[in-house]
Amino acid sequence: MDTASKYTLEGLKVNRGQQECTFTRFEQMCQRYPHRAAIIYLGETFTYSQLKELIDRFATALYDLGVGHQDKVMIYTPNCPQWIIANFAINKIGAVVVPVSPIYTAFEVEYMLNDAQVETLICTDTNYGYVKEVFPKTPLKKVIVTNLTDLLPIWKRTVGYLFDKIPGGKVERGEGVYFFKELIKKYSATPPSISIDPWLDLAYIMYTGGTTGFPKGVPGNHMGEVSYINDFMDDVIRGYIREGEDVILMVNPLFHIMAKGFAIASGFNYGNTIVLMPVPVIDVVLSAIEKYKVRWMLGVPALYRMILENDRIDLYDLGSLRYCYCGGDVLPVEVFNRWRERYGISIYQVYGSTEAGHVSYSRLDREPAPTNVGHPLKSRRCLVIDPDTLKVLPQGEVGELLVTSDYTIKSYWNKPEETERSYVQLNGEIYYRMGDFVRLDEQGQIEFVERTADIIKYKAYRVSASEVEAVLQDHPTVIGACVVGVPDPKVGERIKAIVVMKEDARGVGASELIRWCRERLASYKVPQYIEFRDMLPKSKVGKLLRREIREEERRRMEKEKR
Repeated sequence: MDTASKYTLEGLKVNRGQQECTFTRFEQMCQRYPHRAAIIYLGETFTYSQLKELIDRFATALYDLGVGHQDKVMIYTPNCPQWIIANFAINKIGAVVVPVSPIYTAFEVEYMLNDAQVETLICTDTNYGYVKEVFPKTPLKKVIVTNLTDLLPIWKRTVGYLFDKIPGGKVERGEGVYFFKELIKKYSATPPSISIDPWLDLAYIMYTGGTTGFPKGVPGNHMGEVSYINDFMDDVIRGYIREGEDVILMVNPLFHIMAKGFAIASGFNYGNTIVLMPVPVIDVVLSAIEKYKVRWMLGVPALYRMILENDRIDLYDLGSLRYCYCGGDVLPVEVFNRWRERYGISIYQVYGSTEAGHVSYSRLDREPAPTNVGHPLKSRRCLVIDPDTLKVLPQGEVGELLVTSDYTIKSYWNKPEETERSYVQLNGEIYYRMGDFVRLDEQGQIEFVERTADIIKYKAYRVSASEVEAVLQDHPTVIGACVVGVPDPKVGERIKAIVVMKEDARGVGASELIRWCRERLASYKVPQYIEFRDMLPKSKVGKLLRREIREEERRRMEKEKR
């Protein structure tokens, strides 16, 4: 089935004068700065020329294994050089990256493999057990296994294994199972020349929470991804970033659209160095900033808070930091103020979504405000509307934010009902409903007010309330569930489930339901609290009133404070 018939191109305004793939500028930097460090990972440096050779070798291997134009390839690993190598190699042969969280369970991965019709998967050996479990129930034909230390020198791996510092998993050799390290040794760096249409060919399918209980695949074309990356480079950081000289800390997971775009824009597309970390260990983060003289970093509010609250913070010199960006969740005013008081620099913000890409950034030529998420990028057009009437509101009034772009696809992957629910046509254009309530100030900047009750932000992870509810309601003793976020200054929101049980349910308590969720959901989606009730609040037409439950919880917290 060709690309155009697989998903709708409605709303995509193709401009044949603009032709750029996701890897175009990166390859220019490889030619310009071959000996510059592209990645520093666990103390090991990979130059641009080394990284390009590894990408080309892996691209050649994928092609020889039968990965073809617009085939889907899932990346199921934490941050590591293999993630970056796989991402660029997949796109280079015209295939589609399907990046997923490395902490997803077999239950979640099985659904996504089937939904996107993925035949090739790249995973760590620690995740191979999950993959093996779902292999016969999915379209999978090939699994490429790696270890987080595969590309490190043998002496480092040996020391790591001796001191039990390297996690590993048991992998059985067999048909369809390949090893990343063996493939890049076997194949030369001579990938085929593939014709790619940056407008019509997909670069990725990223999954995000669904309102019907299933994650939604968000297809993105090359120009869609390039558009906001170029905007950030040209209109936000140009004049502040030093091409071929700067160092960027990347702790946020690359499977998330915010981190991936930020890393490519500020790092690889400017010939700069990315200090890449697989997990956010705070002392390691602080040590890396000091050792590598990091000037730029991206974090979530929880990361900045953890740094500020670290007992050993005074042992590290963070004087090299100049530009700190934050996204993924609401930045608490208290964290914003403490950071500025301690280090004399501000935290700037990035705002967006998987569907709309990067939407806005705080500009570096002015002092940011903690509730302000910046100016919309030039390729994004924003409206603030009344969510019930869809009427555009005057500047300064609070309403739901709509976003559109000529470059983006306005549909979900194989989800026409979800598409109908999340996109709206106004004045001849298709807009994505962000679900966040904002106001536009007199300068046209977006001021965040509140997000929809359907989305919970826990440690900057975006959790769909409906997805957690659907898993709970699959339990044989549960007849109804309502999931909400309970405000928590340290993690954003904690997940609470209100559950209605069958009358004859016996011996099933909160611990059993939490265990049920752990087996089917990534750890960050599992409820921390479960409350049992006889009924749930619903509207006259039977719609679950999550906002009412949220207000209840808010009132309860305010009462406890008093």
